[in-house]
Amino acid sequence: MAHLDINGVRLWVEDEGEGRTDAPALVFVHEFGGDHRSWRGQVDHFKDRFRCITYSARGYPPSDVPDDEDAYGQDIATADLLGVLDALELDRAHLIGLSMGAYTCLRFVLAHPERVASAVVASGGSGSFPANRPAFLSETRALADHILAQDSLDLPGFATSATRLQLKLKNPDGWQEFSDQFAEHSPMGSAYTLRRVQAGRPSLYDFEAALGAVATPVLLMIGDEDEPCIDTNIFLKRAMPSAGLMVFPKSGHLINLENPAAFNAAVDAFHRDMAADQWPRRDDATTGDSAYLSQEDS
Repeated sequence: MAHLDINGVRLWVEDEGEGRTDAPALVFVHEFGGDHRSWRGQVDHFKDRFRCITYSARGYPPSDVPDDEDAYGQDIATADLLGVLDALELDRAHLIGLSMGAYTCLRFVLAHPERVASAVVASGGSGSFPANRPAFLSETRALADHILAQDSLDLPGFATSATRLQLKLKNPDGWQEFSDQFAEHSPMGSAYTLRRVQAGRPSLYDFEAALGAVATPVLLMIGDEDEPCIDTNIFLKRAMPSAGLMVFPKSGHLINLENPAAFNAAVDAFHRDMAADQWPRRDDATTGDSAYLSQEDS
């Protein structure tokens, strides 16, 4: 556990487990409402077999909270992930990201594919679906303005929103821990993250051509009640021949917290399939839309 100097700020990084020396480490990238602590259920599961790296993004204590809004942004978040890998001398890593972290992982795959052994992209894509994008941008900016005006993260509706309520219904104690940890975040850091990272990032639909060229194995994960992410993940599955899509039933946005065992098992199965060379690029013959005819016949 240490502060590492990365791109002009100190990021809090925790490094647990040793694993096989020939196996890439797991690097976890958290969502807007979480921080490095959000991955406890995953680190405890994987640390006997993998080196596990978690970190809090800039703006999230105990990492630095820059008071310059220009010090935040999606490109900066992607560069910080690269900085973490470089600082720890990780040539390649298995990336696991949730929501905001999933977007960062996917952008990292596009920018630095040689550094990524695989990527788990969980609950990603909020604000990308074209029909919902204007409302997402407006709501995100308004929430940032509210947090700055009140200098507070006292947002009772956030932890019980339509995509986070599932955690409370399944695991009240886990939901309370999530809610308490969110309240400990920096209002300024959270608001600037909303403005510059969440509202400042392009739609994933803008990268359709680049996504089609991705060769890195990618596991997409969503909950079937995470409405802001469902349509975008179907798009991502179709756009990326290297991607598979897993849908968790009766689940919302915080799928790693709602059911850690199922989440961890899915990641384990993904890694086993890759090791057995059973994660192929999608065959074009499977992309037809006829229920009865082959691509050639149709």
